[in-house]
Amino acid sequence: MHDCSSESVVRLDQWLHAARFYKTRALAAVAIKAGRVTHNCRKVKPAQNVRPGDVLTVRRGEEHIECVIQALSKRRGPAKVAVTLYAETPDSQKRRAAQRDQKRFVSYFAPSPNKRPDKKSRRQLIDFQRGKE
Repeated sequence: MHDCSSESVVRLDQWLHAARFYKTRALAAVAIKAGRVTHNCRKVKPAQNVRPGDVLTVRRGEEHIECVIQALSKRRGPAKVAVTLYAETPDSQKRRAAQRDQKRFVSYFAPSPNKRPDKKSRRQLIDFQRGKE
């Protein structure tokens, strides 16, 4: 199932990459250094070791995910396996669902054009944005 038979700890940046929170390990390390990832409610470094049962909070844009580590893996595998590495907390699921619904509701009232602007309309938009009109 997981390649964690002999592993008892894994680096945080490796685990985030394996669990598919970030596309590369380097991006995971940058997010950790920027304070977007907390481990047991504390800011940590990318080399911090994680264990099953640890609580992580991951911020990606407007999205805040709070999860409990279920299993360890150093290698990035299929998405179906990555989902089994953690369990999102019920509060986090409710909060993200509410955000999703709010975004969907706001998008109903946001004006969207029926088609792409043609060349003349694009130039008018650019001129308007630069303050020429």
